[in-house]
Formats: sequence, C-alpha cells, structure tokens
Amino acid sequence: MQRLLHTPPALVVRRIGLLYAVLLVSQLLFWLWNREQLGPIGWSDAGALLRGALLFDTASVAYADGTFILLSLLPFHFRERSWYSNLLFGYYVVVNFVLIVALNLADAIYFRYAQKRFTADEIFFADNDNSLLLIGKFAVESWPLLLAAAALTALLVWGYGRHIRPRSILHGWNFYAVNTAVFALAAGLCIAGMRGGFTRATRPITLSNATLYTSDPARANLVLSNPFCLLRTIGSVGKIHYRKDFSDEELSQLFTPGHLPSADSSRLVLPGRNVMIFIMESMSAEHSAHLRPDLYADLPEEGFTPFLDSLMRSGLTLRRMYANGTRSIQAMPSILGSLPSFRTPFVLMPQSLGKSRQLPAILASQGYTTLFFCGSERGSMGFGAYARSAGIERLVSREDYEKAHGTNDFDGYWGIWDEEFLQFAGEELSKTPQPFFATLFTLSAHHPFVVPERYATTLPQGYTRIHRGVAYDDMAFRRFFGRFNHEEWFQRTIFVFVADHVSSEKFAPETREYPGNMHIMGFFYTPDGALRGEINDVTQQLDLMPTLLGLMGNQEPYFAFGRDVLGEPKRPAWSVSYDGEFRALGEAETASFDDTTPPALTTDTTELRLRALVQQYYTRIDNRNYLIHD
Repeated sequence: MQRLLHTPPALVVRRIGLLYAVLLVSQLLFWLWNREQLGPIGWSDAGALLRGALLFDTASVAYADGTFILLSLLPFHFRERSWYSNLLFGYYVVVNFVLIVALNLADAIYFRYAQKRFTADEIFFADNDNSLLLIGKFAVESWPLLLAAAALTALLVWGYGRHIRPRSILHGWNFYAVNTAVFALAAGLCIAGMRGGFTRATRPITLSNATLYTSDPARANLVLSNPFCLLRTIGSVGKIHYRKDFSDEELSQLFTPGHLPSADSSRLVLPGRNVMIFIMESMSAEHSAHLRPDLYADLPEEGFTPFLDSLMRSGLTLRRMYANGTRSIQAMPSILGSLPSFRTPFVLMPQSLGKSRQLPAILASQGYTTLFFCGSERGSMGFGAYARSAGIERLVSREDYEKAHGTNDFDGYWGIWDEEFLQFAGEELSKTPQPFFATLFTLSAHHPFVVPERYATTLPQGYTRIHRGVAYDDMAFRRFFGRFNHEEWFQRTIFVFVADHVSSEKFAPETREYPGNMHIMGFFYTPDGALRGEINDVTQQLDLMPTLLGLMGNQEPYFAFGRDVLGEPKRPAWSVSYDGEFRALGEAETASFDDTTPPALTTDTTELRLRALVQQYYTRIDNRNYLIHD
C-alpha cells in the first residue's frame, strides 16, 4: 500500500487535491473580505456556489498545472531522478504561488474597488508610475491576506511531499504501456477541465457561465477563480462578439446614436461660454445631504459635501444621475464622448482609435481652446492618451505643477493634492484664451483615503474611510471658487460636476446593489444663475455631451449614445451599464439581458431599446467608426 501511494499518479492526485483545498480557502477569504458587498451566504446558496466553484477551479488548475501534471506523468524513468523531482517541485511552488495563491488573494482586494475579477483587460491598462507605493499601501492595509498567502504557500510546500521519492511498481514494457495510457488519460482530463466538460457539445466555459450558479451577478465572482479569469480572457481582448437581433431598419427605429439638432426658440442656449467639467473621483450621491437627505435626517453631520450642496441649490441638479461604469477609465469616454463601456472599457479596445468626433474635438473646431488637467504623471492611468484621442490639445499634469510650484505637494500615491492642483488649474485658466473647454480629474478621494496631515484632525471622520477625503475635496472646491469667482473667465463658464463612479466605500445599504451602486453626483452650475432647478428624470454620464452641445447652440449632426436632457424629450430617459448583464434603468422600469439569450417575443420596449443600443454600439466598434455620416 505504501508503495502504491508513492507512485507518480498517486502523488499527482495528492498535489492537485491540495490545490483545490487552497482555492477553496482563497474563495472563502474572497467572500470574507468583500462580504459587505456580496452579502451573507445561506445554505440554500452554498451548494450551487460550490458546484460552480468546482467547475472553475478545475479550469484554473488545468490552466496553471496542466504542464506540471503531464511532466509528472511522462512515461519515462528519468521522472524518478532527483534533479527532475526538484524541477517539478520548483514549478509547482512558484507557479501556484503566483497564479493560485497571490492572484486570487489579490483579487479579494481588487474586487472591492473594481467590482470585477482581474482579467486580461487590466494588462492593457496604462500603469501609474507609483505602483510600488500603492502596492505597499495595499499590502499594509491587507496584512491578514498577506499572512494567509504565506500560510497557503507554506501549505503547498509542506503538502507537496518533496521528500517522498516517486517509485515505479511496473517494469519493462508494462511500465511504458500503462504509463502511456495514464499520460493520455491525464491529457484528456486537462483538456476537459479547461473546456468545462467532456462532451463534444460542451462549449468552452467563459466568465459568463458563472451566472448559472447564482442569480446575483456580483456573487458570480465567488464562483470564478484565477488563473482562469486571466488566461481565458487573453485571447479575447480586442475581439468583438455580439448578437445581431435586428435588421438595419429595425435597429434605427429602436435606437440610433445619430443626433440631428433642430432650431428650437424655446430652449435655453448659452453660446460662446467656457465649459469646465470636473470629473470627481468616487463622488457617490450618498455623500451629499442635498441628494440624499433621508440618510442624514437623524445624524449630526449634514453630509460631507456642504459646499457642493450649496452649488447644487443654486444650479441645475441631476437628482437621478447614474454612472455608466464602475471604473475611472470607463467614465471619461462616457462623459467626453457619450460612448459607453460594456464588457471591456472602451479606451482599452484597439477599436477605440477609430474615427470619432467627441465633445472636445467638436468645440475645438468651433474655436475653443481645449485642456485636460490631472494631477498624476503625464500619461498615467491612460487618461492623457484618451484625452488626446478625444480632441484635447493641451495636457496639464503633475510635471507642469511641479515645474511651477515645486515638488512638495505630491500626495505620495496618485499625484498632486486636489486643493493645490485646483488652485494651479485656476491659475492656468486665467492665462488661457477664451472660449475654452477644460476637464479636470480629481484624485484625492481615492484609496488609500489619505488627506494632508494639516487637516487630519479638522475634517470630519465620517462613517466610511472615504468620507474624510470627500470632505477634503469639498473644501478644495470651496477654496477654488473663493479665489477665482471674481475672474472674468469664471463668470463666463458653465461648470459641470460629475463623479466617475460610485465609491468602493458604501454607507447606505441600498448602494451595495443595483441601481444604488451606480447613483452618483451630477449637476451644472453657472455663476450668473442661467442654469437653475432640478431634473428628476433618470440621467447618465452619456447625457452630458449632448446636453452641453445643446446649451452651446450646436446645430451640426453628431454621434452620441446619450440624450440632451434639456432638448430631446423623445429619447429614452434611462441609464445603461454592464455588470455581467446588460442593464437599463428607466423611469419606472428596469431591463436586463445577457448576450447569449435572444429577445424571443418580448414586448418590453426598454429591453428592445437596450438590445438595439448594444447592437448599435458593437456594430460601430466592429467598424471602428463613431461618426454620424461616413
């Protein structure tokens, strides 16, 4: 019996079984780390989740250790040599530490901020030059996961049984015949594991298959594991797959991104004004007592954005503004180009370099000076590259700030503190020819949620880790307005405030699930009071470009997936997004579908329009063309 346990097949089974145990512990830690967002798991859910996890864990093991399994079972006697055993041991420990232990535990942290597992998309995401500092900060804050990683790695080393010497119980031709059959069987099992099944009818599983084991798309992330998510998506980056449910004629009747403005003497027009868009990091609607008075009725705080609330009361507030994505890189094309992101962020697709005429380019053709301000390094996070492709002429970054004001205002992680960088932006705008179009992306209300030391005891701590950073940014905007509100350019500017996405730090329970997890801050402000009131319809980031073009008095046709909320009442008032399913939130209804199901005989207008929008989007992606006539 002891000799049987020392045969290569028995040792492989032991070592692969250990990987399943490590993956199970990793998934449990993933849930514990994100249980506020994922919610409790009842016994009724556990069985289906475990079945799904077994399927995807098998795929992960096959991807990561298929080579190890086959090398361990090669039908040759040299596999019993000590040098070969050491080679296999090194492969097992190093590869599985990186792909099984480290990647899955890092996923537990990443999911909290990105609401998704780490996939090949992130490989193509422009990196920040301070990544090592950020990784260090994450590591310190997540020290329990570091300890867990060390413990699981030690378990792999100990459980491998390095000192157990593999022995053959067969000799001569029997050795080669039996071991060749075992090798072929193992190869077949590895292929089946990668595909997700044995039969010819089995279609290789993808990330969307995880939703078969839970009705909640967020919980599908509990079923998934890496390296499956990473390796399974590498080949699909840049490839376009989509349903074609409608003919061209049906498609244009249900939804078209083509806008044909008409002269309307009744609508408000503010031609020739400067435009300044503030894209505010993680500014959820729940931070504002003006937008969510119900949350603060019984609390001592009056929200964490008192200054921004005062601007909303004097401006035009979009009470039901929703983000079109969950990441910053998805927000920029939605806001500046009225281009959504679904499975893959628009900016990360090679097709994003197709023909387009986005808001900055349109205004530049009308004589506007165009600028993009971001306090991080030039080119960081892909923001500058996208801004250039959208028609921005001048990028103003950390390097420009430090050239003018020195190097003492770097926050240590992302870039220049927002207070100082907003002041610098005002100084630059004072020297900029008018009319101008400018966008500024704030940074400070972001993990690791630090504020300048001088404010550590004066800003409210709040109820989540981000609240102090939100209060800091509110104060930074107050000081920007206090300094520049008497400037001539300031008085002629339409200011737009919009969040990039909802914060990873949730306060109200309803913000942990759709649609509350997409509800953001958004409003217009004009110093002369030209824009006032509230819009209670559902609005989205995609609507900002059409609305601004309407306010500018634009009469040229243009391409956009949103609507002019002040001048296009016949277009759907909704918000669209993707979280494993395509979703639409309308005035009184929601619709969703996944890309494997046909429309059948549905009469739901919202769903049909959503399907049409998605088909229009991917048709344009496929053709690399985002122009109304071309």
